[in-house]
Amino acid sequence: MARKQVTLTLAASAVDAGTAASLDVESRLTDDNHQSLKLWLRILSCTTLIETEIRSRLRLEFGITLPRFDLMAQLDRHPEGLRMGELSKRMMVTSANVTGIVNLLEQEDLVAREAVPGDGRAYRIRLTANGRRAFKRMAARHEAWIIELMAGLTASERAALLALLSTMKRGLAPSRQTPHQPQD
Repeated sequence: MARKQVTLTLAASAVDAGTAASLDVESRLTDDNHQSLKLWLRILSCTTLIETEIRSRLRLEFGITLPRFDLMAQLDRHPEGLRMGELSKRMMVTSANVTGIVNLLEQEDLVAREAVPGDGRAYRIRLTANGRRAFKRMAARHEAWIIELMAGLTASERAALLALLSTMKRGLAPSRQTPHQPQD
C-alpha cells in the first residue's frame, strides 16, 4: 500500500507541475533506442520526479526554494562559513546566482556575510543562529521525504541501486573524461 501511495503522490505532483506523462523524457523512446540512452532517460525521469516533489514540499511547508535549501545545506556542513566562490563551485551555479540567493537569505536573517580578513573583496557566508535552527527543521523533513519517496524500493534494492550508481559515477570521474573530439 505504501508503494502505491508514493507512486500516486509522485504522479499527482508531476501532473500538477505540468510534467504530464506525455511530456516525460522517456516518452520519446522507441524500441530501437540504445539501452544506454534508455537508462539515461530513466535516471533523468526519476530525478525530475523526485526533485519536483521536493521543490513543492519545501515551498509549501517552509516557503523556501530548493536552491536556498541547497545553499543552507552547504553552509550547515561548514559552520565556519564558505566564500562566495566556493559556494558557487559546490552548488555548480554562477556567482551571480549565489549572490542573489545569499541576498535573500541575508534579508531573512538566515545567513550572515562577513568580510574575509586580508581580502577586501571577499566575503565568507555562514548560517546565523536562526538559519541553523531553520535548516535543522527543514533537513529533518527533507530526509523524511526522501525516505518516503524511496519506499517503493526494498532495502536490498536501494543498496544494489546505490552500488550500481556508485560504479557508474566512478566511470564518469573527471580524471577519466576526455574532451569530445569531432571526427573528420
